[in-house]
Amino acid sequence: MPFLKLGLCNPVVQAIEELGYTTPTPIQKQAIPIIISGKDLIASAQTGTGKTAAFVLPLLTLFNKER
Repeated sequence: MPFLKLGLCNPVVQAIEELGYTTPTPIQKQAIPIIISGKDLIASAQTGTGKTAAFVLPLLTLFNKER
């Protein structure tokens, strides 16, 4: 599943792809749609699995939509 199908906005997806990422990690696939929908989320995963991006990328999308 590509990042765009998770509900991220085009500028965020473009930035991700420019950095060389093409496929979200399992934690990102699960967390991003929940955060974009405005629901609360508690998640855990091992170090290096993309938790920070799973939290920040949907926030960037939400900030972009508010502009």
